[in-house]
Amino acid sequence: MGWPWQHNNWRDAAEPARKAFAAVAQAIAKFETVNIGARKDEVKVAAKYLGSGINIFEIPLDDAWFRDTGPTFVVQTHAAQGHLLCDSTVAGVDWDFNAYGGLYENFQQDKLITTNVLKAAGLERIPCPLVLEGGSIHVDGEGTLLTTEECLLNTTSRARNPTLSRSQIEGHLKEMLGVQKIIWLPRGLYADDDTNGHVDNFACFAAPGKVLLAWTDNTSDPQFERSAEALKILEAATDARGRHLQVTKLPLPEPLFRAPEEVPATEGGHEVMSRKAGERLAASYVNFYIANGGIVMPAFGQEPADARACAVLEQAFPDREIVAVKSREILLGGGNIHCITQQQPAPGGSSEPVS
Repeated sequence: MGWPWQHNNWRDAAEPARKAFAAVAQAIAKFETVNIGARKDEVKVAAKYLGSGINIFEIPLDDAWFRDTGPTFVVQTHAAQGHLLCDSTVAGVDWDFNAYGGLYENFQQDKLITTNVLKAAGLERIPCPLVLEGGSIHVDGEGTLLTTEECLLNTTSRARNPTLSRSQIEGHLKEMLGVQKIIWLPRGLYADDDTNGHVDNFACFAAPGKVLLAWTDNTSDPQFERSAEALKILEAATDARGRHLQVTKLPLPEPLFRAPEEVPATEGGHEVMSRKAGERLAASYVNFYIANGGIVMPAFGQEPADARACAVLEQAFPDREIVAVKSREILLGGGNIHCITQQQPAPGGSSEPVS
């Protein structure tokens, strides 16, 4: 994980965001080791919020979305095609990064986060020229990858790889991740404009052959068309092993909107970020973290909706403890729990079946 500090993205000088990040880190620490990267001037601040039992290391960063800016870890059996890992069974793919197609201007430190994380971890770096954020992909660990056209095939001014075709992008993904089948969903969650529809906020694998999909029954909600469109594609698809997918609908919370007091300051920092009162927030329960023995899920203070989502996740992950963490402050910055975390397989061990 990274440590938030960016005042132009996080309101109230990042104070509420720090508390939310700390709550997520402490929840995950019940299940596995947590390492958090913080700027030099934030290390002592982070230690105060995090308490004991969580490792903090110094790293330059522009913002704290380590799912997107950090390494995508691979293990020996899934290492980049033709690339045998030298000194470890674990390495990290270093995608190129352009701040979500130019969402913010100062991102040179974020471009180097993967290099610095891998250096701190003593793991091999596998460079890839493809511009990609980790939240734009989701894999099942058995050769199948989910993504969205809205993000990876974006042709607007926010494009990641404007000169690459679909097949060329697929080639990079297959080479780097060892996947054989890529399932493209047209769009991600409604109002997820910061990421251009990252799949990790919309659909994910609960296990090989099993997908959780953000869902609403409200046909007047703009999200309904997007979810129904994705459901049709997923139910018609097969994975890399020829299995038809079992799709479970994970109901969304009622629409959430940014309050006037939740608009961050505008001085310094992200010059081109735009946060406006009244805008809809891209809230989804799909944006959870899979820990060893646990699921750390977002909660939005909507008791019926939070409880309903928790029940669905309990059914989807019967062998894991479901832990809900209030995460509205993370949502206000443009993402949620999965977006701020990145799982790292243990050297010499096996990776989780999904990531």
